[in-house]
Amino acid sequence: MAVIEITKENFEAEVLKSDRTVLLDFWAAWCGPCRMLSPVVDEIGEENTQIKVGKVNVDEQLELASHFGIMSIPTLMVFKNGKPVKTSVGVQPKSAILSMLD
Repeated sequence: MAVIEITKENFEAEVLKSDRTVLLDFWAAWCGPCRMLSPVVDEIGEENTQIKVGKVNVDEQLELASHFGIMSIPTLMVFKNGKPVKTSVGVQPKSAILSMLD
């Protein structure tokens, strides 16, 4: 499944009301580690049709970033049943991200 751009306008429908596990990547264009992690997140989104993968640009979505207390990027958050259940900060190997989804 393609990666979805998450905004405050679609957050409720795409994340909070999703019937699937959601992996959110909080990132910014100027962030080097975010650019390293992005292809891994994209790959996970393509390979796992049972989960939803979204990206939140913290520069454009300050309200969402501040709501979740994002202090460092990249930050990954896993949501199940509309609630954040796991968080990791910094570049993670694909295996670590996949284990967050279990």
